[in-house]
Amino acid sequence: MNRPDLPQPDPQHQTLEQPARRRALACLGAWAGAAVVWSVVGGVPRAFAAGSAGDTTTMPAGAFSFVQISDTHLGFNKAANPDVVGSLRRAIAAIGALPQAPSLIVHTGDISHLSKPEQFGQARELFQELKVDRIHTIPGEHDALDNGLAGYLKVFDHDGKQRAWYSFDQSGVHFIGLSNVLDFSMGTMTSLGSEQLAWLKQDLAGVSRSTPIVVLAHIPLWTIWAPWGWGTQDADQAMALLRPFGSVTVLNGHIHQVLQKVEGNIALHTAMSLAYPLPSPGQAGIGEPGPVTVPAGELGKLIGTREIRLVRGRGPLATIDHPLGNA
Repeated sequence: MNRPDLPQPDPQHQTLEQPARRRALACLGAWAGAAVVWSVVGGVPRAFAAGSAGDTTTMPAGAFSFVQISDTHLGFNKAANPDVVGSLRRAIAAIGALPQAPSLIVHTGDISHLSKPEQFGQARELFQELKVDRIHTIPGEHDALDNGLAGYLKVFDHDGKQRAWYSFDQSGVHFIGLSNVLDFSMGTMTSLGSEQLAWLKQDLAGVSRSTPIVVLAHIPLWTIWAPWGWGTQDADQAMALLRPFGSVTVLNGHIHQVLQKVEGNIALHTAMSLAYPLPSPGQAGIGEPGPVTVPAGELGKLIGTREIRLVRGRGPLATIDHPLGNA
């Protein structure tokens, strides 16, 4: 397994400039610093900007909602963010202060930085501070650096089957957690694999086409920037299985920034990290993406959480991206 964190390119030479490549990706929309709300209504996903992170006028009380966090990288302690535990705790406090408590929390990978047992143990303890009934996770490639996913599954085996993919239903939504990180190597595209795709086909066979579906996968399920491995080579097979459903929302992590792609009834979204920013896809002069060091006070604008709400009969799937603020 390639460890993309060692060695890292000099973070002092990485910036967050908007490259020409970003402009060429016409199917992507980049949102940073503003609150973005996900709402699923009538089985159609849609994202729209809210006036502020605390704006609750767009959604009625009692709506089913959940929060996405991603890329906490517990164990990371370099200049880009020497206090990732503090960042996670600020996010925990922000989640606790939401006007409506979320029904569950999902974590879309890279819980740990080096997949060490003590990092997974620390994550389990910190996650207990989240006052929700359920926390669901999927692995990132950093969670598979040491002995594959064995260490991750000792702590985060959600269905007791010792595999990193699973599904569950809550409040009329079918959730699917996927794993596409075991074969990750910088510069090549990862994959889901035939076994997991066969399982996905079987899982979806029992789901009504009108049921909203939320898919969790760490590495994006579309190709954002192939030279950095920012994509999944067999994602098209998964998309073909999901395409018949009326409302599919795919939540990814890995690239530490918010991008969107919409394909018919499938909306794909990447998330901010809770650890550090990464450079824009294809940014000139960067062979391998590494943590970006930003000026003091700017980090909190580039890391954060996402709140997702579903209101049947009232509107589309709504997401709100919450930057942490000054950090």
